[in-house]
Amino acid sequence: MCSRSSGRGPMPAIEGLPRLAPRPASSDGPDEVLGRRVIGELFGQPAERSFAVRYWTGSEEAPPGGAPAFTLVFRRPGTLRRTFLPPSELTLADEFARGEVDVEGDLEAAAALPEILAARLRSPARLARVVLMLLRLPRDGGPAPCRRPGAGGGLPRMLAPHGRARDTAAIRFHYDIGNDFYQLWLDRRMVYSCGYFPTGLEDLDAAQEAKLDHVCRKLRLATGERLLDIGCGWGALALHAVRHYGADALGITLSPAQAAHARQQISAEGLEGRCRVEVRDYRDLRQAGGFDKVASVGMFEHVGPRRLQRYFEIAARLTRPGGLFLNHGIVTLDHARRHPLSLRFGRRLVQRGEFIGRYIFPGGELVPLAEALAGAEAAGFETRDVESLREHYAATLRHWRSRLEARRPAAVAQVGEATYRVWRLYLAGCAHAFARGSIGIVQMLLAKPDAQGRCALPGSRRDLYPGPPSGDQP
Repeated sequence: MCSRSSGRGPMPAIEGLPRLAPRPASSDGPDEVLGRRVIGELFGQPAERSFAVRYWTGSEEAPPGGAPAFTLVFRRPGTLRRTFLPPSELTLADEFARGEVDVEGDLEAAAALPEILAARLRSPARLARVVLMLLRLPRDGGPAPCRRPGAGGGLPRMLAPHGRARDTAAIRFHYDIGNDFYQLWLDRRMVYSCGYFPTGLEDLDAAQEAKLDHVCRKLRLATGERLLDIGCGWGALALHAVRHYGADALGITLSPAQAAHARQQISAEGLEGRCRVEVRDYRDLRQAGGFDKVASVGMFEHVGPRRLQRYFEIAARLTRPGGLFLNHGIVTLDHARRHPLSLRFGRRLVQRGEFIGRYIFPGGELVPLAEALAGAEAAGFETRDVESLREHYAATLRHWRSRLEARRPAAVAQVGEATYRVWRLYLAGCAHAFARGSIGIVQMLLAKPDAQGRCALPGSRRDLYPGPPSGDQP
C-alpha cells in the first residue's frame, strides 16, 4: 500500500487520473443502461439523490435543480461490478484507492454513501435484484486488484486480540508509514488527536496548543508533579507539561518512530532531566502510585472492550492516592441511536467500519461512554468531569485533510497515489462520522481519592477557562 515497510500490501500508483468529460446521456450501450439501473437501486433515482453520477462513457446523471454536492465517477463497467459485488464499504474504498471510482467535489459528503447503501439494502428483494444485474456486467481488464492486508488488518491471525504482540504490530502498522508523512499535515507540534477550538476561529496550531493546555488545566498540573502520558505519540503533551507547567513527565509509546522524534525534540530543548519518552507497553509499568497525574489521549480506542477494566485498573495502580487520570478517547454513539432491525441488517451487509480496520487502525474497537465509565469506576476511580469534544474533532479532521490535500505532490512522492487517496478518504469519512454523531470523543476526568476521600480538585471549574468571568462560563 505504500513504499515504506508498514505491513501493508502494495497498491499501484496512479499518476494523473484522466478526467471523464460529462456529456448528456444519449444512445447508451447495454452496459451503461444496466449500470444506471444498478445505481438507481443502490442510491435512488437522480431526483432522489443529492449527487451526480458519471459513467465510463462520459454521460452523466445529475439531480434536477442546483449543483450536486459531488460527482461519483465510474471508469468502466467492471468497476461497477467490483465495487458493489459485494456492496460493501470496503469494496467501495478499494476502488476509490485504485482510482477506478473517483469523487469530484465534496469528499466528506461522499462519505455518506455507505449509509445510503445500508438503508436501501435492508430490503432483501432489492439486494437480490442488484446482485443479478451486477452479474450481467462484464469482468473487464481493469487495473490489477489491490492486494489488501489479510484478515485482521494485515496482522498475523495467531496473535491474540489486543494482546501485547498484536497491539505492538497494530501501532507500527499505523505509524511506520513515516514521521515525514505525518509532518505534512499535522500541526507544528505533531499532535495526532482532537484539537480544541474554544472560539471556532483558531487555526490548527492554536487549536492543538489550546487542547494541550486544556488537558494540563483539567489535571491541575503543578510544578514538580510527576506526569505519565500513556500513548504519548510524538511527545507533544509531555513537552508542553514540562515547558509550561513545570512537571516531570514520562511519555510511553509502542512506536519507535514516534519515540525517536520525541527524543530529538527533548534533546533540542535541553529537557532530558525532566522529560523522557520510552518505547514501552503501559502494562509493563511497575511504579505503583508513582505518578501524581496520568493522561491517556487517543489511546484507549485500541484497548478493546474485553481488556477495558484491566486498562483502568493499571491506570489506577499507577496514580497516587488523591491523584487524577484524564482519559481522552473516541466512543461509539450507536447505543444512543435506535436503529430498526432491517437497517442493522443493511449496516452489517455493508460492513460499516471495515475500511478503517483494514487500512488505517487494525484492531481498534469503540465502546459506549457508559461502558468506559463503568470500567473506570470498577477499577476504583471516581468520575469528576465528562466533556464531549465531538464537533471539535470534526473541525480537526477537516484541517488535517485540507493540509494533506495542499501537500499532495509531497505526499504522493512519499507514499504513492493510492495511499494518499486512502488517507484522504479516511480523514473525510471520520469528519463525516463525528459531524453526524455516529461517533463521539470524550474527555473523562477521573479521581483516585485518598484514604480520607480527598482528591486534587478545586471547588469549581472556573480555573479551566482563563479570562474574565462571564455569565456563560461553566
